[in-house]
Amino acid sequence: MSKYKENSMAAIFQNQVQKYGDRVCVMYKKAGVYTPISWNEMNAMIRKIGAYLISIGIKKGDKVAIFSPNRYEWWVADQAILGIGAVNVPIYATNSAEEAQYVLDHSEAKACFVATEDHLNKVLKVKNKCKKLKNLIIFNELEKKKPGIATFSEALAKGAAYKDQKAFDKRMNSINLKDLATIIYTSGTTGNPKGVMLSHSNFVSNVKQIMTDYGAYLKDDDIFLSFLPLSHSLERTAGYYMPVIMGATVAFAEDVSTMQQNLTEIRPTIMVSVPRLYEKIHAGIIAKVAEAPGLKKKLFNSAMSTAARALPYICEEKPMTGLLKSKYNLFNKLIYSKLKAALGMDRMKFAISGGAPLSVSDAEFFLGMGIIILEGFGLTETTPVTNANRPGIIKPGSVGPAIHDTIIKISDEGEILIKGPQVMMGYYKNPQATKEVMTKDGFFRTGDIGMIDEKGRLHITGRIKDIIVTAGGKNISPQNIENSIKTSKYIEQIAIIGDKRKYLSALVIPAFEELEKWAQKSGISFTSRKELLKNEEVKKLIGSEIEKYTKQFSRVEQIRRFTLLDAEWTQATGELTPTLKVKRKVLAQKYAAEIESMYPPETGD
Repeated sequence: MSKYKENSMAAIFQNQVQKYGDRVCVMYKKAGVYTPISWNEMNAMIRKIGAYLISIGIKKGDKVAIFSPNRYEWWVADQAILGIGAVNVPIYATNSAEEAQYVLDHSEAKACFVATEDHLNKVLKVKNKCKKLKNLIIFNELEKKKPGIATFSEALAKGAAYKDQKAFDKRMNSINLKDLATIIYTSGTTGNPKGVMLSHSNFVSNVKQIMTDYGAYLKDDDIFLSFLPLSHSLERTAGYYMPVIMGATVAFAEDVSTMQQNLTEIRPTIMVSVPRLYEKIHAGIIAKVAEAPGLKKKLFNSAMSTAARALPYICEEKPMTGLLKSKYNLFNKLIYSKLKAALGMDRMKFAISGGAPLSVSDAEFFLGMGIIILEGFGLTETTPVTNANRPGIIKPGSVGPAIHDTIIKISDEGEILIKGPQVMMGYYKNPQATKEVMTKDGFFRTGDIGMIDEKGRLHITGRIKDIIVTAGGKNISPQNIENSIKTSKYIEQIAIIGDKRKYLSALVIPAFEELEKWAQKSGISFTSRKELLKNEEVKKLIGSEIEKYTKQFSRVEQIRRFTLLDAEWTQATGELTPTLKVKRKVLAQKYAAEIESMYPPETGD
């Protein structure tokens, strides 16, 4: 019988410790080798850090921030914060000092865990502007001791020596499901981020909702690979709290840049990702095939056309028969299984995709060779999962039916509305914004536009605030067009322009690695990217790619003009949010001259 009443993810973790003890809880890279940490070892650290936080005066309801990439200490800090009834305020590891300052000050955080000296220095730079911030704890050891900064090892030692070792359990047992667990600051594409308040009930409910629908597929011997930021609610719920409730193991990827290597080292059975990873893997495979000898290329193309024919059977879990079955089994032996092994995906039960739309072509590529990608939907405000595809009723291009105990409806304006136990408490210190996103009958307004098909599956067609209204009064959702164009191996990033204009245009950043290879093969010489982008043949190539990938759209949705840019959009340069969404207003300001040049006066615009 469970020792703790499951009123928080901290209590659920404690019950799992009783059950799994010396089994592997997490794995991390140490001296080039994945090293395990057991449930008992994690718990010993959690309790010591919890006692340390109590010893420095952190009370129930106090805010404690974590400014760190994914690592086992993130989990330890989170479990300690939640376990003593305090509130976890995550900060994206990639945030600037100023972005971190806003979160620390607005949330009134009293303490902050930081990962590295770089994170520490960012916080020290703004600490005097954060009114309540007193204590800083760094995960890494310091080369040189800094006054007033505790290292993780020092905090563990102080926690172990704390006089009242029963305080942790007392605090945890006093937690109510309705208590605030976290404030996650959404990486807004406009203005300051809003602090989304999620309760213990929101997290416990959402994890249990997922388990109700997927429990039959999830086992305690599953292994996850964690690389999406834990500051993001998708990774927090689906890549951390879900494996905790399953009793599964989580391995931490070292970095996004080492993902491919880490995948082959861990060979996870489940992975949670945003579409970008699947796009990159797909594009990489296609690029390699393009350079393969003729016979290999022919064999691969035959395998892919067989995979395409097998799609309905895979999506609906129906057995293949006859010639299709024979061909699929042959190609599985020759191509699919080898490809999966090379990618580290040969044990994958399923991969979860969320956070942004996954293109149909990417979904079909993986599904066709038996890598089951389940696309889902949700927002930070919904903890986040509200919808997801299920094995047996997968529909590429849809985000699946609503999960257990969730009601989805479409407003008269086409907006997706949600009701369920995973909907947030509200925005921190912002009752007006909270009021604006809730309907009178208690539904959360997502800001997304969509439709529900005959099988109850939700299809996202755009974001209300991204809708382009042309000069002719046509409403156009740019996201679907952009996602289709990004299928091209020559196009890395794109933003469609056209609000209050007579036609659509686009800012395009090519996939330079592929474009440069093509240029060399085509005998085009260049000394810089800028020079390459001025070449008329390059412009023709990109134009034909845009045309190719927008054939299915209506005449008003066609791109009439485009401008090629030589610098990738990133969070560091200000065009992307930490969750890699494009800040359209920033692009409009930054590239105002380029945009205007696509609408010359002679067109009458």
